[in-house]
Amino acid sequence: MSRLFITPREIDFIADLNKEIIKDVIGQKIYYYKVREDLTDVHPVYEESVDKVFNPPVEVDARVDWDPSEVRTNRFGQENYYSITVYLQSRDLLDKDIDVEPGDYFSYGDTFFEVTATVVVSTIYGQVEHSTGVKVTGKQARIGQILRDPIGPTSESYSDKGAVQETFVQQRGFEENSLGKTGDVRSLQEKGVLEEPLTGPKEVSPKGGTGKEDEVGIIDSSFYGDN
Repeated sequence: MSRLFITPREIDFIADLNKEIIKDVIGQKIYYYKVREDLTDVHPVYEESVDKVFNPPVEVDARVDWDPSEVRTNRFGQENYYSITVYLQSRDLLDKDIDVEPGDYFSYGDTFFEVTATVVVSTIYGQVEHSTGVKVTGKQARIGQILRDPIGPTSESYSDKGAVQETFVQQRGFEENSLGKTGDVRSLQEKGVLEEPLTGPKEVSPKGGTGKEDEVGIIDSSFYGDN
């Protein structure tokens, strides 16, 4: 498509639409752990490290394709092995200063994955400097590769706090929402082409009732004006 018709404003619009779908509708996320090569001791011969040093985890909004586990049988019995494909929005990675590379790690649910490959999904109308996103392929990390507690949501089979996500809050380009800082940037708002949404971020959360622990929660949504 000619650059005469697809201008920077159209590129911003497409990027903002992608962010809106991922951040304000889908609501999936991963926690990204960047390996600090400068602080990690690497074996001079095998080029591997036993104890890796990581940056603090960064929450990244994503679209996740979850594959069924592969069941392998060995002398100790059966084990499940997981692989996963994650799609990340390109400008969101730039906003958060994240460089996704093979060898880094991320968690989704209660499972940690090692990044095995990263591929640019596509360019925007053939403009090579603008991409729609990055496809990240991960395989389940071996035990001991990353010693961190997973950050929720994990599974409803767990009873610990945060195992089930009960509240989802949109970001909509605001620096903060009711959950804290978002790190979200919408280009058209930042450049003054569009104003901030008048109604602010909407949320889906348990509301109402008496607050008793044995009471069945009622899910209200400010998106529909239920509160």
